[in-house]
Amino acid sequence: MTAGAEQLRDEVRERYAEAARAVTAGTNRGCCGEGSTDEKFGEALYAAEQRGELPDKAVLASLGCGNPIAVADLHEGETVLDLGSGGGIDVILSAKRVGPTGTAFGLDMTDEMLALAQYNAQEAGIGNAVFLKGVIEEIPLPADSVDVVISNCVINLSVDKAAVLMEMGRVLRPGGRIGVSDVVAEDPLTPAERAERGSYCGCIAGALSKSEYEEGLKAAGFDDVSVEFTHRVAEGMHGAIVKAVRSTAEPRRAQLPVAATASASGGCC
Repeated sequence: MTAGAEQLRDEVRERYAEAARAVTAGTNRGCCGEGSTDEKFGEALYAAEQRGELPDKAVLASLGCGNPIAVADLHEGETVLDLGSGGGIDVILSAKRVGPTGTAFGLDMTDEMLALAQYNAQEAGIGNAVFLKGVIEEIPLPADSVDVVISNCVINLSVDKAAVLMEMGRVLRPGGRIGVSDVVAEDPLTPAERAERGSYCGCIAGALSKSEYEEGLKAAGFDDVSVEFTHRVAEGMHGAIVKAVRSTAEPRRAQLPVAATASASGGCC
């Protein structure tokens, strides 16, 4: 990893640690969408009945751009992995869907978010949630161990998205699937134009384009790839639902944009 990419990851980590501390303190300063909690980002993207299943601090810690649980089609007994699990909202909802015979893993690199997520899971009475510390480019789970991978507005924050897509394919069992919410750019926008529309930590500057996402997933060994825009978050930028199924094809690393320096990517919010 380059020094610039490491710097950017550290800025993302600190920004989300700050968000977790704010939720714990009751001030609720977000990150995706520059702290906005309107219809584009955050708790408003979950139905009222889903919010009712959650502790207040889990709802306040929702910083995503979609609702992956709504598209993941989870079943009793499945093993689910949430990449960048934050305050635990999607892990808690997943754990309820897969039931006591299933497991919901949450992976996050931020100690403060992990502590908040564990608190929220305990408050919700969840016994089948497991929270792991690590980065989504190097998932600390064995190969072929997961049925479903979900993520909510986190892959755009990765400094090496090709590695993330490869890792998703590695941990999924053959026939396993992904249900991801993310910010995605329209194809004509260059990385520089994406950076002009918002910060990296604000989930804008680091977004892949629609075709980059599709090509990256196909290269990583996925079939039935779809990237569907759901709502506009900036000019030429959209919240999107990303779905795919792991095939038996030999995966390869795609040539996707890699973060170089924090300043080149618009910095953090």
